[in-house]
Amino acid sequence: MPARAHRYVSRRRVLGATAATALSAAAGATFAQLASSKTLRIILTAPPGSSIDVLGRVIADKLRERSGQAVVVENRPAAGGTVGTHEISRATPDGATIGLSFTGPLATAPFLYSKLPYDPVKDLAPIVLVGTAPNVLAVPSALPVNSFKEFLAYARQRPGQLNYASVGNGSASHLSMELLKTEAGLYLVHIPFNGAPPAVQATAAGDVHAVMSNPTTLLPVVQAGRIRLLAVTSRDRWPALRDLPTIDESGFPGFEAIAWNGFVAPAATPRAIIDALNREINTTFAMPEVTSRIEAAGWQVGGGTPESFGTFMQAERARWQPVIRRSGARLD
Repeated sequence: MPARAHRYVSRRRVLGATAATALSAAAGATFAQLASSKTLRIILTAPPGSSIDVLGRVIADKLRERSGQAVVVENRPAAGGTVGTHEISRATPDGATIGLSFTGPLATAPFLYSKLPYDPVKDLAPIVLVGTAPNVLAVPSALPVNSFKEFLAYARQRPGQLNYASVGNGSASHLSMELLKTEAGLYLVHIPFNGAPPAVQATAAGDVHAVMSNPTTLLPVVQAGRIRLLAVTSRDRWPALRDLPTIDESGFPGFEAIAWNGFVAPAATPRAIIDALNREINTTFAMPEVTSRIEAAGWQVGGGTPESFGTFMQAERARWQPVIRRSGARLD
């Protein structure tokens, strides 16, 4: 089925219930009252210093302050976050262990690996969406295009002659461009790099013709005049880049390709504990110091109910499965 035939569901519509709705729900027992352990273990599926690590630790600090419990944070970034996500899934479902995972381990990994040691639908329970972020299509400043539409025309006139960088095979950077290739009828050659810094630097140097990457990694080279931003992959314009058009508004209605992350727990965790954690984390989102840290790390604050996060993840899996199948991307 062509990608454009898919029913793209915007973050705004899928989440439905906002943090304010969650906070106004009937108050239940606090997490501290329900927890079977005096220590909360939070597994972060990204390395120390990453944006997800920053988000997880900011929220962990607030949970510690509010509950009076000990909170231990552990980084488990191996295998693109799937090792840490597996560890979350097999923890005792008593509320003592939760984790912050993201798009790859929760949505695309089942289609990229021939065998995954966990099922993100059956083995994990959604708690709350934490943050979302777009990718941005960027080109070297030396490339003779000044807009997204000019890039499309330039690429269509040179099928197979242009390449693009990604931050890795199967990454959001890779899959976002594969989705655009299908939607726009482009023939671009994929060159995967090991992470965002080398992919962005190769683009700035003119070694590749384009890249999809997150705004945080692109802005320093944009300010240096080495890269030009053309379009953003979120459905709505990105708050930090209001002048940059979306691909959706540039001739491809419904186009959306965002990165995201959220808290999950082992599947059999009692619903009362899930709800209590959801309330606690949504409460932190109302704190300006938390919101500012999330936004400074390059993310837009999430929120909502466990159900809205679960629906969102289901939509994301449905979105990316055909893209991965068409691209032939594999991680094993």
